This record gives sequence, structure tokens and C-alpha cells, in this order.
Amino acid sequence: MDDLGHPVSYLVAKRGIPVFSSDGEKLGRVVQVLAAPEANMFDGVLFDTSWGPGGRRFVDAPEVGEIYERGIVLEIDAEAAAELPKRRP
Repeated sequence: MDDLGHPVSYLVAKRGIPVFSSDGEKLGRVVQVLAAPEANMFDGVLFDTSWGPGGRRFVDAPEVGEIYERGIVLEIDAEAAAELPKRRP
């Protein structure tokens, strides 16, 4: 896994940073961090696993392990990540 930088808040996680499984596999790139900042609530991350349509997946907040400047590491492995719910664009 690349150097992901320092841990950061979900409030500053950027679109396009890579998402990794707990076992180090690159799963895709962040499309959107879902949150209600006014209520200080982090809901989860929508990420894209492909360049084409149909690759968007949602991971719920409890399954997000660490958020860094240059990437997100999930609490689940690649096999479990493959079972995450698909989302429309």
C-alpha cells in the first residue's frame, strides 16, 4: 500500500483518493463521503470500483477503518468488499 499520509477527519477526505480493503487490496476511488456535518455524523463512503458504469459501492461508516490524506482503509477484506451494495451513479 502507498504512503497514505496522516490520518484526517471525514470532513476533509477528498474525492478521488483510493479506497483499500483491510488486506491491502485497492478497491477503487472515493466518489463521495456521505455525512451530515452539521450534526457531526459520518454515514459512509461511496466509491467507484471501475472506470465504466455499474461499479459504485457504498460502505457504511462502521466498516470504514481509517481515513488518511491520500486514502481510506476499510475494516473489511476484499472478499467482503465485493459483497457491498451497488449504488447508481
